[in-house]
Amino acid sequence: MELHDNDVNLQPEAEVTNLNPADQPVGNAVSEIEVIEEPERPTAPQLLDSLREILAKADQDGVDAETVARIKQQFYSIHNEQLYLARQQFIAEGNDPETFVPQPDPYEEEFKQLIAQVKERRAEIRQKIEAEQLRNLETKQAIIAELRQMGEDTDNVNRHYPRAKELQTQFKETGEVPQQNATEIWKAFQEAVEHFYDQWKVNKELRDYDFKKNLSEKQLLVDQANQLKDEPDPVTAFKRLQELHDKWRETGPVDKEHRETIWAEFKDASAEINKRYQAYFEERKQREQQNEDAKTALCEKIEAIDPSTLTSYSAWNKATKDIIQAQEDWKKLGFASRKSNNALFARFRQTCDNFFAAKAAFFAETKDEMSRNLQAKTELCEKAEALMDSTDWKATTQKMVDLQKQWKQIGAVQKKYSDQIWTRFLAACDHFFEQKKHATSDQRRSERDNLATKRQIVSQLQAMNAPEAELSRDEAVKKVNELRQQWQQTGHVPFREKDQLHETYREVVRQLFDKYDINGNASRQASFANNLEEISSDKNRLSRERERLVRVYENRRAELQTYENNLGFFNSRSKAGDSMLRDLQGKIQRIRNDIADLEKKISLIDEKL
Repeated sequence: MELHDNDVNLQPEAEVTNLNPADQPVGNAVSEIEVIEEPERPTAPQLLDSLREILAKADQDGVDAETVARIKQQFYSIHNEQLYLARQQFIAEGNDPETFVPQPDPYEEEFKQLIAQVKERRAEIRQKIEAEQLRNLETKQAIIAELRQMGEDTDNVNRHYPRAKELQTQFKETGEVPQQNATEIWKAFQEAVEHFYDQWKVNKELRDYDFKKNLSEKQLLVDQANQLKDEPDPVTAFKRLQELHDKWRETGPVDKEHRETIWAEFKDASAEINKRYQAYFEERKQREQQNEDAKTALCEKIEAIDPSTLTSYSAWNKATKDIIQAQEDWKKLGFASRKSNNALFARFRQTCDNFFAAKAAFFAETKDEMSRNLQAKTELCEKAEALMDSTDWKATTQKMVDLQKQWKQIGAVQKKYSDQIWTRFLAACDHFFEQKKHATSDQRRSERDNLATKRQIVSQLQAMNAPEAELSRDEAVKKVNELRQQWQQTGHVPFREKDQLHETYREVVRQLFDKYDINGNASRQASFANNLEEISSDKNRLSRERERLVRVYENRRAELQTYENNLGFFNSRSKAGDSMLRDLQGKIQRIRNDIADLEKKISLIDEKL
């Protein structure tokens, strides 16, 4: 039947312009969408099975590089964690970290082989796909060229229409083209088809039949999209939706009456699935962020443990428990985001490694130090045992006290030796001091008797110094000298009473010397004054006498300065030393008295001059 323009209304497929190919996945677009399934910490055998399954289905399903990369990351995450834990166990058992040799992973060699096979198979499939895509590109370019040629031939509508339908079907059945050519070739095809339908009017019955068939196919796609709403896995639903969109683009247009409605239904179903897909990844992103925050907190927690502040076994053991608990908490956490998960694990592992390395060094150093401490304390025990039977109580007591001070300055020893070495040292010290206690009990009684005697001497001296005492100078000098001699002949008194008693004695003697002029200072001053009266008219003699006294005065001051300096460095720790200290103090007092006399004499001369 011959067709005319009035018989058939040929229109380009408006459906093509409603679905913008630049906004929809084309060809391999699905494979470019990052789909990261929630990690469930699979075991190494499970990951090997996954690789075998990928190899078995490679020719049918292809090889998803993203999936293979995730399997590889999961396998080596498990491998590294097992290696890390084995090393920590090795260190925790007291071994040297430098001698740790990891056991071979029974799955690693097979895993590497499977990975290599997957890479080879993927490369083969990729080459095959690329070659096929190039052939498809050439085929589609030829179809477009023929459609364009028919679009220009206005004289053979009946002959060209069936061929145009065949070319459209052939174009749809031809596989994918290279990704970079997909959009361009699809637009070129649509332009050629639209140009053909714009230039030619086809039989309306055929056109209506084509619209009806396309409407049925698109309605089926809408139903399938609605069914995907019940798919529990949003990632699977999204992948299948992309397949439905590919089929939608391959399906021809429908009549204008249903065109907008059918597309709106399909678009609404797609929007709901896309929304679930986005919500899923948003939720997963939140979980990953929570895991990242939790892992960061664990890193900060163990980083806050400063090994340099741990100076005892108990402190190290407590810190070790905290580190092990942090490792247990780490195992319970899921993966963080891909960009931070490995970095966080490396940070966490490095901190743990540094801690256990520092612990091993501390224990090694502490063990050596304790050995040295044991040797030092053993030597002190030997010295104490060598002195324990000595009867030189004064010197040996000081030595024993020095040994005890040295003992306190030496650090701890290992617990299994601590009680034993201390008992040995204590026994030697106790033995000596017990012997000394028995030997010096009589000496203490003698010192108490001497204390009573010296107190009686002080009482007699104080009685002489009382205002009501009536003694001549000669009687006072004789009595004072007798009591002083008796004081010197009396032995030592208890150490804690010595200083106060001696100070009281010395003060009352000084007062008696002044009261009764025992040193004759007053008479000498009087004699000196009489001599000055005799020469008072001779100013030259007075000046020479003053110069002589000033020289003596300066010499005595220098002598006093020397004695006072020596007194500052003097340390009395024995009876002999204590006696020397009292003699030195007496000399200083006599020099001061001489200086006072010289000052008075010089003053008398100055009055005459």
